[in-house]
Amino acid sequence: MKKALLFIFSAGLFSAQTTITKTFNDPVIGDVVNNVLVNGAVNNSSTGNNVIFNNSSLTAGSPTVVNYVAPTTSEISTFPGTTIKMTGNGNTALYKSSTSKLEITGLVTSDVTLNFSTNNGTFIVYPMSFGQTENDIVGGTFTSVSAGVSGTFTGTIVITADAAGTLLIGSKTYNNVLRIKSVQNLNLFVFAFPVGSANNTSYAYYDSLHKFPLLSTTNATITAQGNPQTTDVAQALNETFLSVSDVAKKDNIQIYPNPAKNFISVKGDVEKGSIVNVYSLDGKLVKSLPYTSENIDVSDLPVSSYFIEINKSKSSNWKSKLIKQ
Repeated sequence: MKKALLFIFSAGLFSAQTTITKTFNDPVIGDVVNNVLVNGAVNNSSTGNNVIFNNSSLTAGSPTVVNYVAPTTSEISTFPGTTIKMTGNGNTALYKSSTSKLEITGLVTSDVTLNFSTNNGTFIVYPMSFGQTENDIVGGTFTSVSAGVSGTFTGTIVITADAAGTLLIGSKTYNNVLRIKSVQNLNLFVFAFPVGSANNTSYAYYDSLHKFPLLSTTNATITAQGNPQTTDVAQALNETFLSVSDVAKKDNIQIYPNPAKNFISVKGDVEKGSIVNVYSLDGKLVKSLPYTSENIDVSDLPVSSYFIEINKSKSSNWKSKLIKQ
C-alpha cells in the first residue's frame, strides 16, 4: 500500500513557547505547500522539553507539492462533513474543519480507501501546545484494492505534543520547534471477522513562523489477508534546504523593531491593499488595519508574544512572530 497512509498520519504542530491555533495553522482552500522528499534516516529519538532534534545529515531529494482544494459535491456526499481536501503524490485526504479541531473524514489512494463515516478521526485540536495529548476512537469502512477485500474498521488515534526544542536539518537551525507524535492503530474486519490491521507512527516538526511542518515522517504497516505492506516516507519544506540568499529573496518582508514597545514598521515588498492582522497566541484577532507606509501603533497591546500576518492582495500571505515589550 506504499504511501497509503501518508496524508492521514503526517500531523504536526508548534513548540514549548507557542501554541497551535486554528487561525495560524488550519489549512484553507488555496494553500500550496512546496516540500521535498529527504535523503537519509530521520532521527526522531529525542523526547521532552528543550531538546536537540539533530537531523543535520539529511539532504534534499525530489520535490513534492501538496495542494488544499475544495471537495467536490460527490466527495462531500461520500465522505459526509468534508470541508477541504488535500492532494499530492497521487493521494487524496479529506478533512472536516471546525472551530475546535481538524478531523479526518477520508483517505483515497491507488491502494486503499478509508472512509471515517462512523467516527471521524481527530487530526489536531485547537489550541494545542507542548505536553498536550488527544485520544480519539475512530471507525468506518475500507476498501483494499491490492488485497481485494472491503469491510469495516475501528481503532484509535493518539496525538501527543511530546517534544520541543531546536531542530537541526541540513545546514539550517530552527528554534522553538514543537514535535507532534501521532500513533494510529486500526483493526480491519470483513463481515465482523478480523482480516488485518493498519498501524502507523508519524512525527511532524513545527516552528512558530511556518504554517506547515518543517519536517515530517510516517512509518505505516498495513496487513490485509496476511499480506503486510510497509511504508517509510519523510519530507521537509523545500525552504529547509535553500541557501540563505534564496530564502531572503523569497521572503523579503521584515518587521522592526522586534521586540517592539510602541510602534513597528514593515520593510519589504508589501502591496497596496494588504491588511495587517495581529493575533494573540490563542488565535484571537486583537488588531487589524490596512497597510500603509506609516508606523503601526502597538502601544495598546499588553506585553506578550503575538503572531503578525500580512494578507497580501496579489500573492500569498506572510506571517511572523512579534514580541511586545
